[in-house]
Amino acid sequence: MGYFNVTIMDKGKKREELIKADSRMAAIKLAKNKFPTTMVMKAIETSAPLEDSISELFDGLKKSFKTKIPLNDKISTIRQIAVMTDAGIAINDTLEDVADNTHNKQLKEIYTKINSDINAGNSMSDAMEPYAEEFGHVALAMTNLGERTGNISESYHKLADILENIRDNTAKFKKAIRSPLITLAAMGIAFTILIMVVVPKFKDIFAKFKTELPLPTQILLKLEWAFSNYGILILAILIAAVFAVKYLYKNNRDFKYNMDKMMIHPKFYLINKAIFLSTMHKYNLVFGELVKSGIPVSEALSTAVGMVDNLAIKEQLLTVNANIGRGMNLAEAFEITGLYENMLLQMIKAGEAGGQLDAMMDKVTQYYDMQFQDLIDNLSTYIEPIMMFFIAGLVLLMALGIFMPMWDLGKAVKG
Repeated sequence: MGYFNVTIMDKGKKREELIKADSRMAAIKLAKNKFPTTMVMKAIETSAPLEDSISELFDGLKKSFKTKIPLNDKISTIRQIAVMTDAGIAINDTLEDVADNTHNKQLKEIYTKINSDINAGNSMSDAMEPYAEEFGHVALAMTNLGERTGNISESYHKLADILENIRDNTAKFKKAIRSPLITLAAMGIAFTILIMVVVPKFKDIFAKFKTELPLPTQILLKLEWAFSNYGILILAILIAAVFAVKYLYKNNRDFKYNMDKMMIHPKFYLINKAIFLSTMHKYNLVFGELVKSGIPVSEALSTAVGMVDNLAIKEQLLTVNANIGRGMNLAEAFEITGLYENMLLQMIKAGEAGGQLDAMMDKVTQYYDMQFQDLIDNLSTYIEPIMMFFIAGLVLLMALGIFMPMWDLGKAVKG
């Protein structure tokens, strides 16, 4: 969202109105609707007012520290709704029971409000719309489908299956990466302790040397000096940097886009492949399941792309929706993104031609899942060389930094 100074001609006099909108054209349209008796002349983008900037900052901070609803809790309540509606229990009684039984306070409050809105005459999909961020686009799409088909139970069983699949892959990736991260953190802490404890014992000896100290020794001494004098400051800066990056990533779209684009760059060994495969698996899983459930392709594409977290990949996948709207077939639209291999494009093309798109999307999803599972299963094999190189580098720096001056001293004594 941006801010625009819209110039309006009202009774022969010009005046400016500040309008918040997605684009310049949207600002002009909003101004025309808001001031129907005036003539809108132009709109110029401007900076946000100070009070709005402060308000957005506090909203962003509040959002950053807001507790996220655990996926397991959401899946549990969704599965409960599916089972209860399948048993013939009315949706308002079902939601009331789910709200009473869930231990998550946020979900309890959300389901209570949804139930109140339904009792007030709103549809379930309309009642859930304000909670799109908490439940996700796919939940809204499956709710809408359940209402259209009159089978909320089947839609919610499918929704729970989709979320469980995403949850299991995410958990497996986190489990695979946890061990290497713990090892790296332990090595970093151990190296810091060695510098703080061991190097000072040799510091006085090194100070008596009349010759210039070797580079590894100079590095160790400078690190020891920095940690001894500014250790707390360095730690504070690192913690502040982590929080700043997290805050900007959540609240600044340009920063998030640049970070996402950087993370899928070929230079980021393994990380780029893991992000790409997990994203494409999630996208194709949701799209395929929605098509299989009877949702139109264009709507399924819009919902599936809403599940994509990486903005760089999302930008490419958004072109699919646009090109489908221009009359292009699905395989051609996917090919333009450059994200699909030729084999997968041929499968999608065959599925479209034979009226078996849902079956072919299952195959595409299985392919990405197989690639992702293979990467996770062999992650330790891929990471081991990096770990060994990192550990060897730390050990070598410590050994050379301490012993090289000793060797030079021994040579000087013999001489």
